[in-house]
Amino acid sequence: MADKSIVPVGVRLSTDIEYRPDRPAPYRARVRWTDPTSKLRQSLSEGKGSEEEAQEWLQTIIEAAQAGIAPTLATMKLAEYGEANMDLALRGLELKTLDPYLAGWRTRVVPALGHLAVRMITNGVVDRSVQNWITDEHSRSTVKNTIAVLVRVMEQAVRDGIIKVNPARVTGWQKLYKQAEDELLDPRALALPDWQTLVRLADALVAASHDRYRGWANVVLFTACTAARIGEVSGCRVGDIDTSQWIWTVRRQTTPAPGGLTDKGTKGKRARKVPIIEEIRPLVAQRILSAGPDPDARLFTGPRGGRISTAVLRDATHWDDVVTRLGYEHLRRHDLRHTGLTWFADAGVQVHVLRRIAGHGSLTTTQRYLHPEIHKITAAGAALSAHLNVLRAPRSLPSPIVVTR
Repeated sequence: MADKSIVPVGVRLSTDIEYRPDRPAPYRARVRWTDPTSKLRQSLSEGKGSEEEAQEWLQTIIEAAQAGIAPTLATMKLAEYGEANMDLALRGLELKTLDPYLAGWRTRVVPALGHLAVRMITNGVVDRSVQNWITDEHSRSTVKNTIAVLVRVMEQAVRDGIIKVNPARVTGWQKLYKQAEDELLDPRALALPDWQTLVRLADALVAASHDRYRGWANVVLFTACTAARIGEVSGCRVGDIDTSQWIWTVRRQTTPAPGGLTDKGTKGKRARKVPIIEEIRPLVAQRILSAGPDPDARLFTGPRGGRISTAVLRDATHWDDVVTRLGYEHLRRHDLRHTGLTWFADAGVQVHVLRRIAGHGSLTTTQRYLHPEIHKITAAGAALSAHLNVLRAPRSLPSPIVVTR
């Protein structure tokens, strides 16, 4: 395709698009210019899937150059920009604040947004990332620190002239925690309806993953059928499984931490026992065989042997796209636990036993999984008890009659 030259402020750019049919992204957009300081000829190119995408990329470069921004800076990815400018962005912070900020940058910002050019990060992109961090059950302080470091890096981009407005200054994100708490008032509404739907979800996630890794289906099936948390499934070791009685002793969970993922005790700080139902025993037996004889070997890992988190599962399987396509847009990874507890309750498991399986601290939390008709029955029992208590209450004696003469 023919070259097209334009003359932005101070720098002459020449752009072209080359079609290369043997490439996955066949349209190569290229921009060339002479650096006004070094007088050296520079070039920048990127492959795109269509000619329209290539034209849009070039237009971004042109608009940036017209604003006085070098092409290399206009297309710089957030991860690269943050690494180059982190000292500037975090200047003035106390040392005790740096660690949680940098942990938020490494473990949340870069995986979620690092691949995007700084100029391509919008309010909507940041909103969705924050919502995913909340959905992944990170604490308020963790999300707050993560947003704070993103705000500082993007503010530096404003000062550098790459963007005009800081898109990371989001508001109202703490209300999402309240929304999540409200949803838990009716956890049954978040559960999958039946086994067939669960299997269909697991298969679809495998199909959407790189190399169709079957381990993702195993994680999903095991999580739902044991009513566990993804972190607890990741923390499960071979020695935690009793195949003679088919019982899993839940002892630990894998959680995000500064520097990556780490193992710690369960959320309730106590070990608990969970039954392994017949439907998933073959896959558990196969995982034990694959993990080897070491009792400390992880039962479930990623395709490269790494630890699993809810965010890893989401990204590796394109979870959001898959559940939307299946008609379950609301479904989060944690809803697999809601599914299992709802199924246990519908199977008639007594509430005190269900509480032990779930590891709930409060019986009220467990009771939310009971079928509404069960609530009516228990309410009827409570009403009868109240009535009997009234009948058993001592009645006041009549006042004695005093006869006077």
